[in-house]
Amino acid sequence: MIDASEEVSSVRQPAARSAVQRLNDEIRDANLTYLMLAQQLIRADRSEALYRLGLSGEVADILDSLTTAQVLRVASSNMLLARFRFDDSMVWSLLASPKRDEAPSRMHAAILMASRTTTESV
Repeated sequence: MIDASEEVSSVRQPAARSAVQRLNDEIRDANLTYLMLAQQLIRADRSEALYRLGLSGEVADILDSLTTAQVLRVASSNMLLARFRFDDSMVWSLLASPKRDEAPSRMHAAILMASRTTTESV
């Protein structure tokens, strides 16, 4: 005789595993997209890539030198490789607060994010 809680548990496990597998697949897709975008930006305009992606010159050199096979291998990680720079509450408040003219707030947020990249990579 199967306990009702065991039956519910056995039903949830495949669903939870499937959700985890889907999440891992999405992380791998995001990693691959990020790495391909980063390489494309670095090769097109290195300075802009450093600014837009928040990369150091050393990391940009490494990304630029990766072969396709290496990109695929690195992207297959379950760890998200891209780093979002929205961990500063001031940047969030500048971008999220409603204002009549958003251009100065967005520019201020961009300056803050750019300066953080410069100070972090030095």
